[in-house]
Amino acid sequence: MDISRAEQRILHLLAQGGRIELIRDENRKIDKLQLFTREGWVFSGLDIVTFRKLKWKKAIRSTNGRPYRITEHGLVLVRAEQDNQ
Repeated sequence: MDISRAEQRILHLLAQGGRIELIRDENRKIDKLQLFTREGWVFSGLDIVTFRKLKWKKAIRSTNGRPYRITEHGLVLVRAEQDNQ
């Protein structure tokens, strides 16, 4: 399964220890997405469409209400890079 360049970039950040946190409105709909890197910086390149694609491809998952993290399948999808630790 091929993934786009934007999805690839997000998966790299998640593979390095990042997390995606959701902010919901009073109707429990997603109001805002934030991708935090392992250093605590916020990455602004994540939108709802890309988030849903990654979730549909089962590359990310949230368990017990925690932030979204990369899955083992997501690690298979991400290609190796020099800075990926």
